[in-house]
Amino acid sequence: MKKIYLILLAFLASSASWGQAVLKVGVAGLNHDHVYGLMEQYKKGKVLIEGIAESDTALIAKWKRRYNLPDNLFYPSVSVMLEHIKPDAVLAYNPIVEHLSVVEACAPKGVSVMVEKPLAVSVAQADKMEALVKQYHIHLLVNYETTWYPTNQDVYALTSNGEIGQVRKMVAHDGHQGPKEIGCSQDFLKWLTDPEKNGGGAVVDFGCYGANLMTWLMGNKMPVSVSAVLKHYKPDVYPKVDDDATITVEWPGAVGLIEGSWNWPFSIKDWEVFGDKGYLHALNPHDLQERKGDKPYSPLEVPTPAYTDNLTYLADVLSGKINSDNDLSGLPNNLIVVRILEAARRSAKEGKRIAL
Repeated sequence: MKKIYLILLAFLASSASWGQAVLKVGVAGLNHDHVYGLMEQYKKGKVLIEGIAESDTALIAKWKRRYNLPDNLFYPSVSVMLEHIKPDAVLAYNPIVEHLSVVEACAPKGVSVMVEKPLAVSVAQADKMEALVKQYHIHLLVNYETTWYPTNQDVYALTSNGEIGQVRKMVAHDGHQGPKEIGCSQDFLKWLTDPEKNGGGAVVDFGCYGANLMTWLMGNKMPVSVSAVLKHYKPDVYPKVDDDATITVEWPGAVGLIEGSWNWPFSIKDWEVFGDKGYLHALNPHDLQERKGDKPYSPLEVPTPAYTDNLTYLADVLSGKINSDNDLSGLPNNLIVVRILEAARRSAKEGKRIAL
């Protein structure tokens, strides 16, 4: 009986990492404010943090105090961390420009990576990351807040089922009053408002959401062209980067309008999809409206999607339960997102439509 009990315990321990999405992870960086979400997941026992790569002693002290983290959890770099731990994956919470270096450290060791959006600051970096993924056969995923919105998942399902006919136009609004205005940490602001480290301002920070969702709805196909207008309404607050972006993305038969801003009077992440037979509007994570013809707006009941957070999803990708290639977090989609953002910056600079 004791032997059976021990076997059962061993099975539960081994299966927990996958079946229950309790992953063993390494963390790359602590200067992205999205790391608060991970730490809360860690606090609730939803993830096991085996190591944290961070060289900033002040940041280390901050997080150690806040979450009672032990000294032996910290390492000066991802490479050193991976000499001591064997995580299921590494989660990156560092400047976008450093995502490539995380993949360069992890890929040769066969360790998969999930970065915070977007994938990279440039097409050149994204292509290098793709080459490493192919060479070492790892997973490279991108985490967006809007991926886990039940309404966005339902828009995709309904549209795929022909609920509103052929998609003709998509509009995404993503933004808030500004990262400084809403109280982002100084550690986050230092690189978020740096064009080299973040790749741009609002055009990257919020433009990526719409690019991600629209590319997904278009079957992860490369768009035909990109046009953009970037504004700098608050140069005294954000002297180095744009703070408002309007991006037009054209696919065969459909057009997407992406509006990202650090200038709005409230926070918003919504998504409108116009078909030739109807209209869907995901107002937020929970509220979805439909309209057909001259009929009034009709609220729709939104089912709970298969995945509601990045860790459960990541666990199933790593275990082979699902294939991420056609998903919002998948590499094919996010290589296109980087191309859209780079073309948008170029369009705004050169004042012309950029053909892809």
